[in-house]
Amino acid sequence: MSLSSAKEGQEVRVVYIHGGVNATKRLAEMGILPGVELKVVSNSIGPILVALGESRIAIGRGLASKVICELKS
Repeated sequence: MSLSSAKEGQEVRVVYIHGGVNATKRLAEMGILPGVELKVVSNSIGPILVALGESRIAIGRGLASKVICELKS
């Protein structure tokens, strides 16, 4: 599933970035790489807010749709 379809409160693991060089680089600069675990804090109107460790990151919906994840078990 893409990060943009994850529900609030779900914990996910990034599996793949389905984007070009610029999208991959932008996400990597935010610390979002394959293998990273995120928690969806907010997924309502506007950008998606995720927790990465103690940090909170807002990701636009277009960019979030390129982040392919799986539910953390």
